[in-house]
Amino acid sequence: MKIGLFGINLGPLGEVDAMVQVAQAAEAAGLESVWTGEHVVLPDPQIPPSPSGPQVPFLDPAIALATIAAATERIRLGTGIIILPQRNPLVLAKELASLDVVSKGRLIFGLGAGYLEPEFRALGAPFEERGAVTDEAIDVLKALWTMESPEYNGTHFRFSGIDAQPRPVQKPHPPIVIGGMSKPAARRAALRGNGWYGFMTDLEATQRSIDWIGEYATERDSALGEVEISVTPPPPVTAETVAQYAEIGVSRIVAVARARSVDEMLDFVDELGALTS
Repeated sequence: MKIGLFGINLGPLGEVDAMVQVAQAAEAAGLESVWTGEHVVLPDPQIPPSPSGPQVPFLDPAIALATIAAATERIRLGTGIIILPQRNPLVLAKELASLDVVSKGRLIFGLGAGYLEPEFRALGAPFEERGAVTDEAIDVLKALWTMESPEYNGTHFRFSGIDAQPRPVQKPHPPIVIGGMSKPAARRAALRGNGWYGFMTDLEATQRSIDWIGEYATERDSALGEVEISVTPPPPVTAETVAQYAEIGVSRIVAVARARSVDEMLDFVDELGALTS
């Protein structure tokens, strides 16, 4: 089981020195990866289903992970997740390819379709069409990262006669991990992703998504390989937790702490490190 840490860019780690200190500790403890969260804006005052108060700091994922890349050597850098339909995929392709280059091939690109309508509205992003936009945006990213002469002709995005450099270090591109607990998210992971990521999903919910992914197995391009399953379980994460998720096919636990300070985060990293040995 690969063990990662969620939330490297937010809350108590929304300050650069704290973020770097915890990332370095995670690498030293033998963790496989650190993962960012993302909300560009949040409703103020907080309203359901907003996950965080509006004053919680969320450093931009690409900037945070580039900073961590410069301060570490081996640990993988995951976006968990970037809300893809809120982003221009051509700009994002440049940002993520650059991140893969400066990290020497350590990026894991986690994405999701999003769910917070006030955030979409503030950004002028298409909430009702977010699923279709997400699917096209994934295809756009792959075109820009892999095609000799990138072109795309879809409903939401169209281009030709361009190039986009640099290309990612990882070939054909960084792992694409699809987040979300819905059946459309499972289908997206099966048809377009290298992996699936469930956030705060218990064993039952995880198994349900794994079963949904299996339903689309016959439609999956074999070149994508197996769907790697990553999960952030509800706390606490123990050796028993790891064993239970491994039994149903989970390959990576991305643990989240209920920490309120850097010291508590460092203690949590030590606990996770003990699970890797």
